[in-house]
Amino acid sequence: MTTLASTEFASSTLGKVLLSPRGGLSALCLAIVIICAVFAPLVSPYQYDIQNLPLANREPSWAHWMGTDEFGRDLLSRIIHGARTSLTVAVVAIGISVAIGMSLGAAAGYFGGLFDRLVTAAVDLSWSFPEILIALILIAIVGPGLGSTMIAIGIAYLAQFTRLTRAQVMALKNETYIEATKNLGAGHFHIIFRHLLPNALPPVIVAGMLATGNAIILEATLGFFGLGAQPPTPSWGGMMSSGTAQIFIAPWIIIFPGLAIAITVIAINLFGDAIIEALDIRNRLRDA
Repeated sequence: MTTLASTEFASSTLGKVLLSPRGGLSALCLAIVIICAVFAPLVSPYQYDIQNLPLANREPSWAHWMGTDEFGRDLLSRIIHGARTSLTVAVVAIGISVAIGMSLGAAAGYFGGLFDRLVTAAVDLSWSFPEILIALILIAIVGPGLGSTMIAIGIAYLAQFTRLTRAQVMALKNETYIEATKNLGAGHFHIIFRHLLPNALPPVIVAGMLATGNAIILEATLGFFGLGAQPPTPSWGGMMSSGTAQIFIAPWIIIFPGLAIAITVIAINLFGDAIIEALDIRNRLRDA
């Protein structure tokens, strides 16, 4: 019955989100971006890494809808493949943050004591630094590349999920049903993962979705500085970086990847806002 009720609740919530103008439009944009990322080799009109120097810096045309870059590569094909890079990095990085942050936050909020004070001190310390600075320091230590970018972004956003989960667990652990579960002999592991985390999950998931948009911007920033995906792997930030040298000759090289980033991030934020309204999570976050 619990599973059925949860499924019905999720379906009704998703229906509210998709029926709202903001949620429906943002969901459509996200669906297009995700389809392009997943099926990039099938969707892109050309191979993203094939150079054709005689066609370098060609303006948008019917043959190349978004023009070509300084090496004659089709810009639309590179943007489509760049969507795969950006979404993969952002989703994996935020997934790392959510998984580790929820575990640390739940343990700190549930057990309290010295462990809670240590986790809170570490979170408050990292919270005082911008995410870009933390990511830059970590990549300087580990080295550039997709893997290090995922790890750096994941650690950079770890504090907010730890803090949010801790607040949710501390508000829930004194509820009557938790006390009843303890009296029935349930262990700490069962209480945390069976009762506390599922109830603390909705605000964290929405915060994770909103953080995914920020992670895309951070990945593009690192790519712009040459610290993200390395050539020939296409990256929106890397394309914008190479476009700065051609901005007066071929401005579309920097404009179209920038538009791809802006549209994707705005769509993620609008969809997240629609979910917040549907679940009335703003009040929960305020209470926490």
